[in-house]
Amino acid sequence: MPLLEWLLANVQQSRSKIKATLQGRGIKVNGKTVSQFDFQLEPGMKVAVSKTKRNQQSFKSRYVKIVYEDKWLIVIEKAEGILSMAAGHSSLNVKTVLDDYFKKSRQKCTAHVVHRLDRDTSGLMVYAKDMETEQILEHNWHDIVYDRRYVAVCSGEMENDEGTIANWLKDNKAYVTYSSPTDNGGKYAVTHYHVLDRTTDHSLVEFKLETGRKNQIRVHSADMGHPVCGDPKYGNGDDPIHRLCLHAWLLCFHHPVTGEPMEFETPVPTAFKKLFK
Repeated sequence: MPLLEWLLANVQQSRSKIKATLQGRGIKVNGKTVSQFDFQLEPGMKVAVSKTKRNQQSFKSRYVKIVYEDKWLIVIEKAEGILSMAAGHSSLNVKTVLDDYFKKSRQKCTAHVVHRLDRDTSGLMVYAKDMETEQILEHNWHDIVYDRRYVAVCSGEMENDEGTIANWLKDNKAYVTYSSPTDNGGKYAVTHYHVLDRTTDHSLVEFKLETGRKNQIRVHSADMGHPVCGDPKYGNGDDPIHRLCLHAWLLCFHHPVTGEPMEFETPVPTAFKKLFK
């Protein structure tokens, strides 16, 4: 049977993780690295699955976890409390952590920022390893990314199980994003939401972005009267776990070079789930 089919049937991992291991050259058949999904296995062949890439074994950071890596890009899970890139001063940021890792693992590349997460938002991000890949991702972002979802703990008990919120978002001079039901010269923003769990105090909500505007989820959830918990800017003071309760849990995109669908997911943070036990 084809290699991918066999791996899915025999390896206790998610489909996205198996595909990532295969693309990351972490599968060997009879001692030779194979990355073809449709490689035909014959009876008696020996398949070895690598748990981590050799470079990644020496990578340790409390703020950044490498989820997938190939020669063009790297997908990471960012902890809360670290910037996506430097902000004009020598603050802790993911780009610096990755550049240091590339240097130590003797890779001749640097991390190029393609999209950002707020300092206090955790979750999945992709960085390009060269300018060419960065340009493809940046200019074709909305065509390349086909699913991107967040999970948040919102204040209060949400009334509806699901719905869509759409309006115009614009920044004022104090860098606060505000919304308007009519065109205010800002950008049109659309967010779909789905309630996963609720108590009388909080709601665990999945947000799917149709547009990726600055502070979109934080403003839209506040517009609904259920702001993201722990949000100092748009929240209502409800801060049950002393952090912004927003996590980018799903990221799906077509590989900018190979065109292969890449799907990554991370679990809902344990601290979020504990509020609903």
